[in-house]
Amino acid sequence: MEPKKIIGLMSGTSLDGLDLVYCHIWKASENWSFEIKQAKSITYSQEMHGKLKNAISLSAEDLLELNATYGTWLGEQTKTFIDEYKLDVDCVASHGHTTHHRPEKGFTFQIGSGQHLANACGKKVICDFRTNDVALNGQGAPLVPIGDRLFFEQYDFCLNLGGISNISFEQRGQRLAYDIGLANMILNHITQKELLSYDAGGQLARQGITNPEMLRQLNALEYYRLPFPKSIGYEWFIEKVAPIVDSTTDGMKNLLNTSIHHICEQIAIQVKANTTKSKNTLLVTGGGALNHFLIETLQEKLGTTVEVVIPSKTIIAFKEALVFALMGALRLEHDINVLCSVTGAKRDSSSGVVFFPS
Repeated sequence: MEPKKIIGLMSGTSLDGLDLVYCHIWKASENWSFEIKQAKSITYSQEMHGKLKNAISLSAEDLLELNATYGTWLGEQTKTFIDEYKLDVDCVASHGHTTHHRPEKGFTFQIGSGQHLANACGKKVICDFRTNDVALNGQGAPLVPIGDRLFFEQYDFCLNLGGISNISFEQRGQRLAYDIGLANMILNHITQKELLSYDAGGQLARQGITNPEMLRQLNALEYYRLPFPKSIGYEWFIEKVAPIVDSTTDGMKNLLNTSIHHICEQIAIQVKANTTKSKNTLLVTGGGALNHFLIETLQEKLGTTVEVVIPSKTIIAFKEALVFALMGALRLEHDINVLCSVTGAKRDSSSGVVFFPS
């Protein structure tokens, strides 16, 4: 097949900003390949950050308005990206930004109206990748494992450290994946109280000491004992996690240190429970891969049987946007892009809604 020229858009739960990646994606001899041609991150303004963070509490009318205006904004950023690099684009594949995720109630919602986006950038748009899976009684998450299988199959485990930590691996011919639990969401929650956007490299956390009671409470969260498939969203963090952090009287450095030990302990439990070889590789991407203290702590807790692999900064930053570009390519081919072995849905599906500019 001729390479598909796709822009992938991703906005994650950590609210770092919008990732745009322009890539060529093609299939040869049943194997999918990619080449990233251009990539760019746009940091959210304070106003946009606040709107997205607080979207969960908006009225239905205000949420629908934000869905439209954010879709237009996504389209404008995409058009600027296309014009800046003079890109030849077949379509845009957009994740949108998750504001509500309640698969147990039958819905998930990613704002960023596909029609507004298509009209603003002048290109065909594929978005709303999660709803169909939820309608098939799935979690609608995680979706990135299709990319792990098709693009990064050489690694035993693929771990993404965004706002939430999620993992993906093959087991008896099936791809399994689920949200492990916390990652940057709790760390950013702590630093933002002190008017810091994040703890660069984990430098502040490295200076702290672990708070045993806070660690105990975090490790005791019910979610960790649930079987997979399972997923979480910002609602879970606000309801279950933020109260633990906010009620712990301690310094920022100690809160960060404790949170990192918690994050790494929970990841190590899941990885060790699913290793089948004496030597394993764990690919780590997402913003958390740049937190040196977190990565060192994770390697320490995993021991010598699992090697933590940190890829190029381009893959770290843009892997999720790349995978949504792949999901768009698969949708255009009517190929499976959501795995029921991962989400728990009734069946695999080729998901995503197509919008044409007008």
